[in-house]
Amino acid sequence: MASEAHGAEEGGLVFHPMDQFIVKPLFGGDTIEWYTVTNVTLWMALAVVGIIAMMVLGTRRRAMVPNRTQSIGELAYGFVYKMVEDVAGKDAVKFFPYIMTLFMFIVFANFLGLIPMSFTTTSHFAVTVVLALLVFLTVTIVGFVKNGAGFLGLFWVSSAPLALRPILAIIELISYFVRPVSHSIRLAGNVMAGHAVIKVFAGFAAIAVVSPVSVVAITAMYGLEVLVAFIQAYVFTILTCVYLKDALHPSH
Repeated sequence: MASEAHGAEEGGLVFHPMDQFIVKPLFGGDTIEWYTVTNVTLWMALAVVGIIAMMVLGTRRRAMVPNRTQSIGELAYGFVYKMVEDVAGKDAVKFFPYIMTLFMFIVFANFLGLIPMSFTTTSHFAVTVVLALLVFLTVTIVGFVKNGAGFLGLFWVSSAPLALRPILAIIELISYFVRPVSHSIRLAGNVMAGHAVIKVFAGFAAIAVVSPVSVVAITAMYGLEVLVAFIQAYVFTILTCVYLKDALHPSH
């Protein structure tokens, strides 16, 4: 705090791009318990409300000539359904509701985070790790329920030379347990990085000399973040489909 005050007194530029990711109690106070309503809670709830508004309320008066909301809902439905069918196979369609829910939540959370003064919930590992662990546990349970001990065939590369199979099995096992880590870090890291860069450029916009360049950079980064918001939801979802395919068809 002393350094911030010192910088302000000297007229220096003081901004903290990571401040936007601080979790704060919604109704004041400094202590955060497991039951405390925070800005994360608020924006996750708004994401859920947005999904319900579009997929339920927006399509309840379905028509042969769809309105804008119905068109977006049908486009999202068809996009995810085809992804599940093409990547994981027709026998994975029974898991479509779960995968659709994942995709819609991440998309809405990402896009809501682009609203000025909002909070990006998917920039926090606490959120993305839970999503990734749920996928990991679901895939593992489905794999053992459907295939029994045959699910372990996922780690045994039968097409490789016999001498290499035990080594490859260890590598495959480590790779399998690393999945939730990479799955969660990829989403949170990309979202966090983009928002931090935008905040940095916004801080330089206060300097008259570089202000025009900063505004152009912010606009370009914002456009890129709109694309990233969708791509990261797509990547998370398609990886979920790939993992589900491994659970349903574990043999190499």
